[in-house]
Amino acid sequence: MKIGNIDLGERPVMLAPMEDVTDQSFRLICREQGADMVYTEFVSADALIRSIERSFQKMAIAPGERPAAIQIYGRYKDAMVEAARIAAEAHPDFIDINWGCPVKKIAGKGSGAGMLRNVPLLLEITRAVVDAVNLPVTVKTRLGWDHDNKIIVELAERLQDCGIAALTIHGRTRSQIYSGEADWTLIGEVKNNPRMKIPIIGNGDVTTPQRVKECFDRYGVDGVMVGRASIGAPWIFREMKQYMLTGEVPSISIEEKMALIRRQIAESIDRIDEYRGILHIRRHLAATPLFKGIPNFRPTRIAMLQADTRDELESILDHVENDILPYLQTQNDEENTNDKKTID
Repeated sequence: MKIGNIDLGERPVMLAPMEDVTDQSFRLICREQGADMVYTEFVSADALIRSIERSFQKMAIAPGERPAAIQIYGRYKDAMVEAARIAAEAHPDFIDINWGCPVKKIAGKGSGAGMLRNVPLLLEITRAVVDAVNLPVTVKTRLGWDHDNKIIVELAERLQDCGIAALTIHGRTRSQIYSGEADWTLIGEVKNNPRMKIPIIGNGDVTTPQRVKECFDRYGVDGVMVGRASIGAPWIFREMKQYMLTGEVPSISIEEKMALIRRQIAESIDRIDEYRGILHIRRHLAATPLFKGIPNFRPTRIAMLQADTRDELESILDHVENDILPYLQTQNDEENTNDKKTID
């Protein structure tokens, strides 16, 4: 799969742009774990043209995370064009336009997925951004505004006519937010439309190595984007890539997974400061599957999510790693041994 002149290889798996999640540290770790491409957190066009420092910080891209895209959002053509030009000066590999964010404070004001209610303006802005920069421009959007307005098949053609280099489709409408199941049938319909020539990337409910392979096999998409399943689990890209190559999910040790979580904590604190860095990482700690299924873990989880110093958090993680997880691993090993004996 190619976007512009950049070849992402066959069946690329990408890290989705997620606000307060895909900071530079997390993007680098995901790339190291096998993600073929990453996206920044989305950047407000209005904030960029007002020179808000936080927005410029979001656009910093390290060499090790390329290929990487900067994603922008907004609702006014002039602001989006100027923001795209500013973003291009940060030297991303692509500019991505967010026409898919469903949250009320974005979509309710006409940005993100809110633009699906004003398709003429959506297309006008997209075409203007494509014309404004000398980089490939891609788009991420949804099936439509609601169940009665699933317009993606026609919209995809019209976006292609605007000159975009690739299209990512989340398999839900805006009204669904993240509820229900992602509908990949319409994503497949877009991909199988003989008029579509640009790469089509599918997104939504891709949570396991088996599912990512199924999405490629069943729907024929050019790429798959992984979002929420990667939060607190950057190793999921390694699992997915290995499974597609060999049909087996690699065994990644608890120690290695804990090391990645600890690295995120350290780099978050170093990038911001101790207090805000810990606040930022709590979303990963709350979501990580590493601690799921541990009996009576709730008090430890609460303490971990309430810790507000590095020493306190590290002490809790030491306890989890040294006392809880090895016990769990021993139990699992014994169960596997007993299962094998039963089979034999």
